[in-house]
Parts: sequence; C-alpha cells; structure tokens
Amino acid sequence: MMRTTHPRRRGLAVGVAALMAAALASTGMTAANAAESTLLSQNKAVTSSSVQGDYAATRAVDGNLDTRWSSEFSDAQWLQVDLGASADLDRLELRWEAAYGRDFTVLASADGSSWSPVGAVTGGAGGLQVVPLDGVGRYVRVEFTKRGTGYGYSLWEAQVFGVAGGGSGPTDPTDPTGDCDTLATGVTATASSAEGPFAAAAAVDGQAGTRWASEPTDDQWLQLDLGAVVDICAVDIAWEAAFGSDYLIEFSDNGTSWRTAATVSDGDGGDDSVDAAGSARYVRMTGVDRGTGYGYSIWEMGVLLGGDGGPVDPTDPTDPTGPIEGGGDLGPNVHVYEDTTPDSEIQQDLDRVFTAQEKEQFGPARTQFLFKPGSYDVHANIGFNTSISGAGQHPDDVTINGGVWVDAQWFGGNATQNFWRSVENLSIVPHTGEARWAVSQAAPMRRVHVKGDLSLAPSSYGWSSGGFIADSKVDGAVRSYSQQQWLSRDSSFGSWEGSVWNMVFSGVEGSPPPSFPNPSHTVLDTSPLVREKPYLYWAGDDFAVFVPDLATDARGTTWEGGQTPGTSVPLDEFYVAQPGDSADRINAALDQGLNLLLTPGVYHVDESIEVDRADTVVLGLGYATIVNDGGVAAMKVADVDGVKLAGVLFDAGTTHAPVLLEVGAAGSSADHADNPISLHDVFLRVGGAVAGKVDDALVVNSDDTLIDHIWSWRGDHGEGIGWDVNTADRGLVVNGDDVTAYGLFVEHFQQHNTVWNGERGRTVFYQSELAYDPPNQAAWMNGDTLGWASYKVGDSVTQHQAWGLGAYSFNEADPSIVTESGFEAPDVPGVQLRNLLTVSLGGNGIITHVINELGEEASGTDTIPSYFGAFN
Repeated sequence: MMRTTHPRRRGLAVGVAALMAAALASTGMTAANAAESTLLSQNKAVTSSSVQGDYAATRAVDGNLDTRWSSEFSDAQWLQVDLGASADLDRLELRWEAAYGRDFTVLASADGSSWSPVGAVTGGAGGLQVVPLDGVGRYVRVEFTKRGTGYGYSLWEAQVFGVAGGGSGPTDPTDPTGDCDTLATGVTATASSAEGPFAAAAAVDGQAGTRWASEPTDDQWLQLDLGAVVDICAVDIAWEAAFGSDYLIEFSDNGTSWRTAATVSDGDGGDDSVDAAGSARYVRMTGVDRGTGYGYSIWEMGVLLGGDGGPVDPTDPTDPTGPIEGGGDLGPNVHVYEDTTPDSEIQQDLDRVFTAQEKEQFGPARTQFLFKPGSYDVHANIGFNTSISGAGQHPDDVTINGGVWVDAQWFGGNATQNFWRSVENLSIVPHTGEARWAVSQAAPMRRVHVKGDLSLAPSSYGWSSGGFIADSKVDGAVRSYSQQQWLSRDSSFGSWEGSVWNMVFSGVEGSPPPSFPNPSHTVLDTSPLVREKPYLYWAGDDFAVFVPDLATDARGTTWEGGQTPGTSVPLDEFYVAQPGDSADRINAALDQGLNLLLTPGVYHVDESIEVDRADTVVLGLGYATIVNDGGVAAMKVADVDGVKLAGVLFDAGTTHAPVLLEVGAAGSSADHADNPISLHDVFLRVGGAVAGKVDDALVVNSDDTLIDHIWSWRGDHGEGIGWDVNTADRGLVVNGDDVTAYGLFVEHFQQHNTVWNGERGRTVFYQSELAYDPPNQAAWMNGDTLGWASYKVGDSVTQHQAWGLGAYSFNEADPSIVTESGFEAPDVPGVQLRNLLTVSLGGNGIITHVINELGEEASGTDTIPSYFGAFN
C-alpha cells in the first residue's frame, strides 16, 4: 500500500486520527524496567491533530505543570512525539487536566509512517495515568478515540519513558547505514528572488546571523547545488520568523526536471528536519503557502547525506531527451487497498486524511483512495482535495459497507463551501440506510450505486450550493432538502424529493415530472450527446484506464445492463507523472505518444503542457493541480479528435496570463462531430490559494467540444482575494461551433462570467454568481450598461439552446449595485433558453431583469427568485 511521505520533527504536523479495532491488553511494568528507563520525550519535537486557542502541543512536553496542550472538541484526536532516536519503550505517563480521555491507543513507529500498537486504555478516569508500553520505536503517538467530558483532550504533560537506542533497526529510518549526520558542504545556492541584501548564499554560509529572504509572495524557492548526484536522507531548515507553512522538498539530477521528495503541511517555523530520502544533485525548497505576511526567510538550509556521502551513478533517469517509459508507481498520495487489507488499517488512513483535510481548502495536500474489487467495512469521511474511487470495472465490484460521507460540521452546518472532493465507481451500503453527500461546487458523484437513500444536504439541513451526479443509481430516494441547485445526468433514482431554485434532470430514470417554477424541475428525457469520464481500474495484474464510448440520446446508467461500452488503455501507455515533474518532461512524454496520468499533488509549470495528439487521455487523480508560472497557459489542447481531459484542477499563478486552459487554437475549424474533445470534472481557480491573474480561465475554440461538468471560479475567499488582486475577466469563453455543455458552474468574474460566441451551442444546467467584490457601481459597468450579464450569447449567434439557468448577485462590498440583466442573448427564433432565474442573495445587489429587458427584478432581503419560463 502506498503512503504519504511524513516529515520528522517540529512544525511538520502529520494529521492522523484513527479508531483501533480492539485495544491491546495492558502489560505489567517490572521493577527492572522502571529502574533502567529514563524520560525521553521532554522538549522533543511534538505535533498534534488540533490545538484549541494557544494551548500548543509543545506545552505537553515542556516539563512545566502550569502549561498544557488542548485539542478541539471532538473525539478523534492525536498527540505525537519524535524521540529523536529509536528506544525500547517502557511506559507513558499522562498528567490530565480536567478534560481527559476515556479511551485511547498508543502506537509506535520507526519511520513515522508504519505504526504498531504498544499500549491501550479503555475506560480511563483522568488524573495521573501510567500506561505500560511494550514495543520499540522512535515516534510515539497517542490516538484518542473517546473523551471523558464534553470538551477536547487536555494534558499538562505527556511523558514517554524508555531505554534510548533500543531496537534492532537503525536509529534513523531514512539512512540504512545508521548514519545521517554528514552535512553537504561547499554548496551553491540560488533563489527565485531575494529581498534587499538577503541573498541565497546567506542560507548556506554556516552563519546563524545571516539569512536568505524572498519577496513577499508565495511560490518562491531556494535551491542548493550539491555538485554531484549523492545519496540524501534529510533536509534541515532553520526558519527565521517569516517561515513557510506549506512547502515542498524537491530533488533533481539536472536542475531542470524535478520530483517531489517530501511535502510539508501546516509548519509552524523554527527548526525543521524533513525526511527526504533519495539521490539527487539539486535540492530545492519550494514555498507554497507562507506562515506570515512576509516572504520566506531561512537562516540556514542544510542537506544531510546517507551512506558515505559520496557521489552515486549520475545517470539522469528524468532526462527529457531520452526515452520515457509508461506505467509505474502511482506515488505516495495514492492509497491502494485490497479486500485483504485490514479494515482497521484502512479506517486509520481515512480518518487521518480527513482530520488533516476537513478544513484545508487551499493547502497543497492531495489524496486519492483507491479500492480494488472487494467488500470493505469502513466509514469514509471525505474532506477537501480528496477523491475516493473503486478500482473495479463495474461499480458493484467494490462495496463500502458503512458510508462515504460529506457533512458540514466544520463550517457550522453550512455546506456551501464543501468543494473539491469526489466519489466514483463504487457501491455504498449506508450503515444508517441513508448516504450523505452534502456538497457544493466541484464535488462530483459518478458511477456510484447507493443501496439505500441519498441525502444531498448536511445533517443540520443548512444550505448547500449545487452539485453533480452522473451515471449513478440510487435504489431509494434522493433527498435534496436545502440544496439550492443540482444537475443529475443519465442516472436512475428510486425517487426524488425536494426543490429550491434550480433542479435539472437530463436522461434520468425516476426523475420528478417537469415543473417550473415551483417546484423548479427542468427535465430532459434524454441527454443529446455524452461521453462518460475515463476512470482507473485494476485489470488483474496492473492498472488500466477505461475510456467510455460516445453516446447519443442517452438515458439511465451505462452499467446496469452489463459493462460500460468503451476501450481499455493499459497503464504502460500512460506517463505516470509525479508532482515536481516539469512541463518539459511531461511534454516529452506526450510527444512520445504516451497518455498522461497526473498523480495527486501540485504541478508548477513554466511552459504550457501541450496536448497535440488525437485521442490522448489526460486523467488526474486526487485533484491533481496544475499551476501556471510566468504568465503561460497551463495547458493547451490542439484542435484534434478525441482528446479526453478529466479530473484536473487548474490554479492560476501570480503572473498575469491571457488564458489558463485553451482547447483548440484561435480560429480552429476542424470537424470533430464523430469524436469530440471532451472535458470531465475540469476545475479552474483564480485566487484562493494565491493571487491568481488571468484574462480568461477557459477558452474553447474547437468545434463539437463536449463539456461534462466544470467549475470556473474567481475566488471570493482565501488568500490573494480582492477586486484589484485576483483579476480575471471571464470564466468561460466558447468560440467553437456545436459545443455541448452539461453542468456549467461559473462564478465571480469581473465581466461576463460566460461568453458563448459559437453557433448551435447547447447548455444543460448553468449556475453562477456575479462578482462579490465590485467596490461601487462605477467599477461594475459594461460601457453605459449597468453591470455585466452572467451568461452572454454573442450578438451574431443565430442558434443556441439552454435549459435550467440561474444567476445570482451578492454584492458584498456595495449592496446597492445594480446589474441590468442576468442573461443576454440575441432575440432571434433560433436562440432559445428555457427555465431561467435570477436571485438577489439577502438583498445584496439588484438584478433588474432576468434576460435582456424581460423578467421581474430580483431584489430584497427575502431572497425570492425572479423566474422566466421561456425565451423564444
């Protein structure tokens, strides 16, 4: 099973919260053990699942009984200490504050990755608690599973006793020789930028009083040239006050092609020592998210060598000029399970990732859970930037007995920010009889069989803001409750309950009857042209990617009557990319005729990824994210037949670019009617992670393109947010003819969210919010027109169709701002739009008309939509 890389020391929190299947029986502590053991944990590196207020984890190992660590108020929490070396473990002494733990398990590990139970407590009563330990390890983690009070867990002190140097393995798991203390010297340092006199060389001069400092933006790096390819076991960083919260340690043999050796999340500065094992000549710290408003600042950065520290074979396996092989390892961020994997081990992984990702909208962590055919008794809570998928050819090949679950406790019961997560290609037997998928944008459910009911709202019945189901079956009822809008495509439901503003059904068996406006149910009997999303599956001896066929007039699922029609592509025909791969490397693989599989992580590219070959499949796992650096387009798809682009998040970089993703060059005119380019679950983001800047997020120039669920979002929260900060004109521009789109979510851009210039376009479901942040009416003007319509059909277009369209205003900066109309289109017979609505959210902004000069005003604090049934 593939696992996430874990850092070693303070500041590098490893999110773990797991429920053990059974507690171990306590072992007795002999007098001899007590006499030999010493306190090992005091003032050592310590991390925790959460912190309440300023009660940091370090307070549990500082030897001061007047300070304490406290967690958040939930059961699944953990506290972990790095003893610095392997030890024979004797006992754990816990001095509880009033908020104690009743049930918990103690785990030990040699490497911070593979864990074994060494002690357990059930029914604890707090106070001074001595827990006998039986095992060996360098890392000790206490996993708390049940609180004794309504508060969190709170410890004055957690003290680990044992005999240092115990165990049969090396003291440092990153160095098989037992040595990881040779510091690379005489290295050359370079950096992405330098603030004033704080040059890169100051970080390798051995002087504690000198430092490197970058400009005050994210995506900065400090690079060391070791002079030759050598064995590396760790990278030490001494941060100045301006530290990196999230960063990568990257390796390269040639200074051009990079691979990620370690990913650090939620760092808190100070002295970090990061396990980063491998061989390389170049080592780079790439800052992704700053811990302060300043830049990145490092007193010293050192590379620790394994073995004898000497050179190794300098052959560059990543040389883009040489042949590139397909297939390979899916990387550390893909967790693959078989039905022989203990459920308790799977549950531990699921809980650990959810604890880390429940609230992390914009962090660098990306995760894919992949289940081979079989049955699994687990409950999977799914957080940000996380995907869970079955690896069978049929959804019923993988059964989750328990739940695949999204709720909204992290956000006060409000699910309107439950973005960037997915579930695919499995069946769910809900332990309560009802599965829950309370999501908003960029959170698709595909090829799922729910053997029960399905709720699309949080348990609190708070708001959720739209989602997408395709090629799925729900045996019971789908209950939308507080969902504001939703698209269901080519699926089968036992029944559907509920409606708020805009529920659209295309090719759905068991859909409600057509109704508009109350209830608002837009129903198409069939979907005119579809291709389902490609998916990864286990082909018996290796993985392969299944590519479903194109279909016309589709209805229901593709798989209930047998295997989905399509083609299987072996994994060895894919370049399996890892975070840190350069665009040059990826393009070389594509030029060799390979398809592209992007494993989970963040990919920075300083030149466009060029997809030029017909029928190329580009598939991302676990919200693989491409960031464009230097103002280039992140990806360009040529005007060729049959390219499939699926499961990729494009994140605009801080240098202004004309376009983020381009499909077909300007002026494209090739006919792709028999084999269109298709986009599936393609998400584009401008701001939120960084202050992105772009003219157009997505431009479609190729004719016949099929768009199957996108979210193009100019951020309204997160980092790099502001009217003059994350600048972006349009979210989607369609210039190609005969383009068909299902599930367009396009929001907050500074002009029209969507501009459709091509002929014979078709849109099934559109959800949009106008920009939140125009400072005043003068900033929100389209010439002499008040504001910008969300959806604009070009003035020269003569044929266009659309069904189920919503546009909302929330003028947060100035609620008096007026937008003339939510939609604009030429008033000609061939342009037909059905079931439109506009909404002023809480009276923040006014939309005078629904389309052109037609329809009633949307305004007022009651948030009542203005509906319009048919335009032409």
